[in-house]
Amino acid sequence: MTLPDRLASLLCAVLFTALSAASALAAGTPEPRQGDWVARDFRFQTGEVLPEVNLHYRTLGDPGGEPVLILHGTAGSGASLLNPDFADQLFGPGQALDARRYFIILPDALGTGQSTKPSDGLRAKFPRYDYDDMVLAQYRLVTEGLGIKHLRLVMGNSMGGMQAWIWAGRYPGMMDAVVPMACLPTAMSGRNWMLRRMLTQAIRTDPAWNQGDYSAQPPAMQRHLLVFNLATAGGNQGLQAQAPTSEKGDQLIAKALAQPFRGDANDLLYQWESSFDFDASAGLDRIQAPVLAINSSDDERNPPEFGVMEREIARLKNGRYLLIPGGPDTRGHGTTGQARLYQGALADWLAQVPRR
Repeated sequence: MTLPDRLASLLCAVLFTALSAASALAAGTPEPRQGDWVARDFRFQTGEVLPEVNLHYRTLGDPGGEPVLILHGTAGSGASLLNPDFADQLFGPGQALDARRYFIILPDALGTGQSTKPSDGLRAKFPRYDYDDMVLAQYRLVTEGLGIKHLRLVMGNSMGGMQAWIWAGRYPGMMDAVVPMACLPTAMSGRNWMLRRMLTQAIRTDPAWNQGDYSAQPPAMQRHLLVFNLATAGGNQGLQAQAPTSEKGDQLIAKALAQPFRGDANDLLYQWESSFDFDASAGLDRIQAPVLAINSSDDERNPPEFGVMEREIARLKNGRYLLIPGGPDTRGHGTTGQARLYQGALADWLAQVPRR
């Protein structure tokens, strides 16, 4: 695969609902099973109630194993966590989250994947949801749907990492350990928030969006998402290494724009707007479980130079911060999707976390 092909694939993976689980898992890793559970009378933070909310999930391993909940990023799904860069580094025999030992739960968050979402019929009349609603849905799936009372680990990437912070503060006795990645526990700010707002406003002000009542996907969606992701993912060194000339850069953009848009504009709008009131910092003092926070130094959305993570993790009873150095092989905000960069540290740390 050529350099343009590799980066175009990366951009498309970030742009849409993430990598497919179709590729085979590493030898010895149990095949994922899929399931659905319906949460009845689901009440949103707005006070709106849906009589039924379907929650789709995937699991790996025997239900008798130690339960591990792993949460995906914005516009992704549980399937995105089964890509080789992540699953093949963590879930295989002898690895940090060996699926022969752990019961790994990969839910599709409310509003994403095969869980209930705007494109199922309500479109822009779907209740406005936020991360608190998504965490409540996950909690109900785990406790009511799967009958699990305690988790060995709650782990999440990007949006899933922010939701892991919420889990730790809201249900402090529910887990032994927490690993939030590619995120901060504080409110949205700076580039991270402003570019999210620009993306959602670009959708809302697009005449083809038609107040959410479109008959065909707005054709500008591809361009909106490409601009957003070039600005907030990929890493300066990573992008420079793969596009060292304007010609190479043009090739990458052309290949990314040539890909078909596989998402839904209303679903994506809701997914990106759901972060508007996120702020888990008030719950940090309630966290009981040990926390390993993992970020990368080239993360465009969560720049480390402000010292936010150092300040906030100092409030925890038992917190550790792992910052992955940026370089040509890292991918900015997408770096934590490459589990080879931290799987050894994760395994060593988790082995020392006591079971409660």
